Amino acid sequence: MINDIHRLDAEVRLRPPTPADAASLAVSLTRSRAYMQPWEPVRPDAFFTEQGQRERLAGLLADRDAGRVMPWVLADEQDRVVGAFNLNGMVLGPFRSAVLGYWVDVAYAGRGLATAAVERICALARDELRLHRVEAGTVPDNVASQRVLAKCGFEQYGMAPRYLHINGEWRDHRLFQRILHDGALPG
Repeated sequence: MINDIHRLDAEVRLRPPTPADAASLAVSLTRSRAYMQPWEPVRPDAFFTEQGQRERLAGLLADRDAGRVMPWVLADEQDRVVGAFNLNGMVLGPFRSAVLGYWVDVAYAGRGLATAAVERICALARDELRLHRVEAGTVPDNVASQRVLAKCGFEQYGMAPRYLHINGEWRDHRLFQRILHDGALPG
């Protein structure tokens, strides 16, 4: 189920975020700041504080309650956040699509957690949210993220010039999608 806790390995779970995650999000994001810089927008220093994450979480949870986004976090054995995944811009009706975004703490990178989480999220998107497709974009040199998407059945379908403002400049993005099913629309 969407709000269940999903074990990804012996130490890490995928679960919905709560306001109590603000402090550990700030720690994880601060630890991973330099590692993620090439693939992230420039963020103000306040973003990396507990208060900044408390405010961001409040907006994220309000968007979730409005049906615009579905967020999850990766949590370790001590329930500290070590990554985050979102289905953003959810559109239902005949489109039934969302955009996937994610990051994993530098201390947990390379363990297959992103692949396991993306697989689980695509299954939830198909079975619980009844989405038809999930899309994602990466800057061309984010090979690790492209490997995750390929392992999870995403196919590149295009290139978007100057798509997002990343690390201080407008960056091209490779666009990927995964068709989740071609069945009838839910009634």
